[in-house]
Amino acid sequence: MESLRIKLNNLYYGNSKKSLYFRYGLLTFDVVTIAFFIVASMIEHGDAFLIADFTIAAVLIVDYFARLIAAEKRWQFVIRPMNLADIVVIGTLLAPLLIENFAFLRIVRALRLLRSYHVLKDFRDQFSFFRENEQIMMSILNLMVFIFFVTALVYVFEVDQNDQINTYIDALYFTVTTLTTTGFGDITLEGPFGRMLSVVIMVFGISLFLRLVQTIFRPSKVNHPCPTCGLVRHEPDAVHCKHCGRVLKIETDGEI
Repeated sequence: MESLRIKLNNLYYGNSKKSLYFRYGLLTFDVVTIAFFIVASMIEHGDAFLIADFTIAAVLIVDYFARLIAAEKRWQFVIRPMNLADIVVIGTLLAPLLIENFAFLRIVRALRLLRSYHVLKDFRDQFSFFRENEQIMMSILNLMVFIFFVTALVYVFEVDQNDQINTYIDALYFTVTTLTTTGFGDITLEGPFGRMLSVVIMVFGISLFLRLVQTIFRPSKVNHPCPTCGLVRHEPDAVHCKHCGRVLKIETDGEI
């Protein structure tokens, strides 16, 4: 059992090419399945969708228990929020007729994989473009996950009781117009809970959403290696290196 744990631990967290390709494969799997669930919300389900649900569930179950075996502290592994979300997702896939809508919580898996230390390290080591634009890439990722997760909540709680929201795209349209405070009003959430959800979305739209958009177009830090100590990340308006005090000459566009 211990030898199996070591092999799985190396596969999930090791530095070999095999481990690298394996983690990229997991990331690809999450992206494909997320796209599948978005498309599935707009198409009538048949036997093929049930087969796909059970197949994805089988892969998730194997992945979950493999990570559980690889974990050094298994009880801590079980109670982690991301792993609890995986259990919910597996349940939605095994009982699609009862709790199918909650399958959109799978978007959390993509965030878990990209947020892990090892995947980020892989991207930094393998792709110079990611190293140079890491902050912007992570801001875009956070924005996408935030939008799709909020959209999932709207879809889950409104699709069965709101005639205006029939597909995931309807929920996405409502979410974006609300987060941006555009508010066309052609789609509204019904009932007290729907109104409270709308209020929460609008509050996040004014704060978190606008902040994420701002960091994409104007990152809070820039890449400028200090000639003395080598510190790379600095504030755009920095005059001195905060690590060694060296005078910096960071080029700006004059808008800071």
